[in-house]
Amino acid sequence: MDEKKDKGLQGNEKIEEAILALQQEPTEELLAHALTVVRRRMREQGQFIVAVEPPSADVQEAVMQAAGTAMRLQAVQTSDGKKWWSAFTGFEEQLKGSGSVMSTFLTDIEQLFRMTLTAEGIEGVILNPWNRTLMLDKNLLRIILGE
Repeated sequence: MDEKKDKGLQGNEKIEEAILALQQEPTEELLAHALTVVRRRMREQGQFIVAVEPPSADVQEAVMQAAGTAMRLQAVQTSDGKKWWSAFTGFEEQLKGSGSVMSTFLTDIEQLFRMTLTAEGIEGVILNPWNRTLMLDKNLLRIILGE
């Protein structure tokens, strides 16, 4: 099955296993372990899947005129009103929820985390929001990045 998986996603099952262990026994030790596993995947140039929002009509024209890509990552809002970007460790995790078709692309883990730290109005990244979930706020992202 691994040979069918995108190269950047191979190894992300270790993150899913660490999250599952943390969900079964939420301790500081298992949180530290999960963060270490995420850091290891980041250093291996691992990737996550992120969902993007289609540009609105007024943005579409500006995007067409711009040479670069201007994509907005899809944000999820938690019950406390805070907004988070969601990322997925694999296509199986992405397909488990939402019920709607998403436009997605692969992104470098470190690049996503660094982008999140500078994004206004975004609390952090929710890994696998539908199942094996890990909420990484900006403090945890800094720990993973070693800052």
